[in-house]
Amino acid sequence: MSETRAIEAAIYERLSRVIDPELGRSVTDLGMIAAIDATPSANDAEGDYDVTVHVELTVEGCPLSETITNQINGAVASYPDAKLTPHIEVSSMSRDKLDDLVADLKAERKQNPFSKPGVKTRIFAIASGKGGVGKSSVTANLAATFAALGYDTAAIDADIYGFSLPRLFGAHTQPTNLNGMLMPVTAWGVKLISIGMFAGADRAILWRGPRLQRSLEQFLSDVWWGQPDVLLLDLAPGTGDMAISVAQALPNAELVVVTTPQPSASDIAVRSGLVALQVPMKVRGVVENMSYYEHNGEKLRIFGEGGGQRVSEQLTEALGYDVPLMAQLPLEPEVREIGESGRPAVLDADGALRADGIGATFRSLANQLMRS
Repeated sequence: MSETRAIEAAIYERLSRVIDPELGRSVTDLGMIAAIDATPSANDAEGDYDVTVHVELTVEGCPLSETITNQINGAVASYPDAKLTPHIEVSSMSRDKLDDLVADLKAERKQNPFSKPGVKTRIFAIASGKGGVGKSSVTANLAATFAALGYDTAAIDADIYGFSLPRLFGAHTQPTNLNGMLMPVTAWGVKLISIGMFAGADRAILWRGPRLQRSLEQFLSDVWWGQPDVLLLDLAPGTGDMAISVAQALPNAELVVVTTPQPSASDIAVRSGLVALQVPMKVRGVVENMSYYEHNGEKLRIFGEGGGQRVSEQLTEALGYDVPLMAQLPLEPEVREIGESGRPAVLDADGALRADGIGATFRSLANQLMRS
């Protein structure tokens, strides 16, 4: 009897290292391990045991149940001191138990988790002066790059009227509602939330400023993000309500301004960076998109040149600190084609970061952003 109890205790300790992919907490901390039963194997071989782990998932039909059970199987099978045959019995938490768990998680979070003192999440708000400059494409590829580099990465589609991150990530499911707390959708290693994931988003969205602000508050407070290393926000173009709301809710956010080379875009892009004169946000740098089109080894400047550098210089002078031009991205049809198919173009078909071309450019951009 003492041997079986020792095995059960050791297995429980090993299961404490199995992390729920959505909640970012161990399955033991979440109360998902209802019981562990170890019994000598029927084959009577000395040291052989059958181990049954009773697992209670937070929601019935959890899409990640297979991932969780595979990790539990691996934890049991790795036990070194005896030959164990794992059996996993899966059920769902009772309503009362789930209510208690959600209440504990909400009490732990209480409010916008990214505004608390000591939060280590780096927050980058991707902004532009006007639409059509590739801001959302930059956000999607940068988020995918961070995830591929091993950072726990989250992204909020804060462009309520012109949301596009679900399409760019190929995310077609709705967030899981866990008793009023939403689990973000994970795609290509990035935790995502967007108004485009909810029913009715195919219709025109006619919201005034206060409701826009409330949508951001809900994305921050009503979604369980865990503790990501990086959070990116795809802002609406210009300097409207959402930019102000982000500054108020996330004063530690850093702006990354996206422009294209021509003056008609770069002059307006400067304005999106100048919001930092009126709100407590720092402009981290500038990204020039569609800088050139390479044809037969020659770089064709289809949209002119120098826009990113102009934005960098004007913001540096106006803000009184260095706002560098961090990247110049080429105009590549492949970026649009792959992106609209639901895979960020920086990734290959297996989800690995491409070593050259656009993959190398975004790797450099991500490293620059995390450097200071």
